[in-house]
Amino acid sequence: MPIRPCTDKDFDVIFEIINDAARAYQGHIPSDRWKEPYMSRQELSHEISAGVRFWACEEDGVVLGVMGIQDVRDVTLIRHAYVRTALRNKGVGSKLLAFLMAQTDRPVLIGTWKDAAWAVRFYEKHGFRCVPEEEKNMLLRTYWNIPARQIETSVVLRQTTAHR
Repeated sequence: MPIRPCTDKDFDVIFEIINDAARAYQGHIPSDRWKEPYMSRQELSHEISAGVRFWACEEDGVVLGVMGIQDVRDVTLIRHAYVRTALRNKGVGSKLLAFLMAQTDRPVLIGTWKDAAWAVRFYEKHGFRCVPEEEKNMLLRTYWNIPARQIETSVVLRQTTAHR
């Protein structure tokens, strides 16, 4: 399963995978934060313009999952990590995360929904831990550009083990 940087040609597949995989959030995240599609084309364009660099894990020319990385100030954020629903729990997300972790020497932060327990467990399995609430609020305001309601309903995980 090779990993490669996404290009402009991958926009539609990134959009498709994010919105397919994000269906797992429906009924778990606050209903006022859920929408269809979960991420619009305009929002995806904005994220890319803001510096999120997407990487794809593929097999036989088919993109299995995508994950973004974004340097913000003095940290690296892992952003928009999604694997096709039908291919979850087959190592795609782990492979992407390990690859992206090897791309930076900066501290790495990950934000996700508090009630997406499976996502929190995934990151914990890979050496990340949730930061305390007060620190989470400060980190989300400093490194992300998200609404107050999303800050209330999210967690931030910080890497606790060496990644190199």
